[in-house]
Amino acid sequence: MSYSGSGNTGGGAWRNEGEAQPHAFDPWSQPELFRGVLTRRIFAFLVDLVVLSVPVILACVFIAVFGLVTLGLGWALFWLVSPASVIWALVYYGSSLGGPHSATLGMRLMDLEMRTWYGSPSYFVLGAAHALLFWVSVSFLTPFVLLIGLFNGRRRLLHDIVLGTVIVNSSVRVPVPQPARTF
Repeated sequence: MSYSGSGNTGGGAWRNEGEAQPHAFDPWSQPELFRGVLTRRIFAFLVDLVVLSVPVILACVFIAVFGLVTLGLGWALFWLVSPASVIWALVYYGSSLGGPHSATLGMRLMDLEMRTWYGSPSYFVLGAAHALLFWVSVSFLTPFVLLIGLFNGRRRLLHDIVLGTVIVNSSVRVPVPQPARTF
């Protein structure tokens, strides 16, 4: 086996050789996958916001009581609340979106799941990046950036488009071929 150094080995086993892979979820042939997704996402976000805020509130109450017991010395721990909240949110979104259901608790309540544009389930880094990009886009581009979902068939938001993800109704079971693993 010789290697010519040109980057093309002739086999094409590791790339598509110019063939575009189609989206796994088509809004025209499968509209039921995207029906009510934006409304459900709003309620799922609110549920997830509660799930995220309860441990943070409990930590703040603990630090406040600890500060009273230690005559004010424990209140120095309040500076940890902000970074710990960010870490907690990234771990929550990464592990839940990267888990077996590809959905957060709120998304599972609303029968939603996150998939890649070609149909495979999500993974930890994608879930954490999804949450991070959501908060960054809403912070810098105002919440009006969420209106993008009204103008495309798959109801994708800006961070979905950038990361190549799709949120679909999980109550509608459509068999999606899984890509072969190469490891």
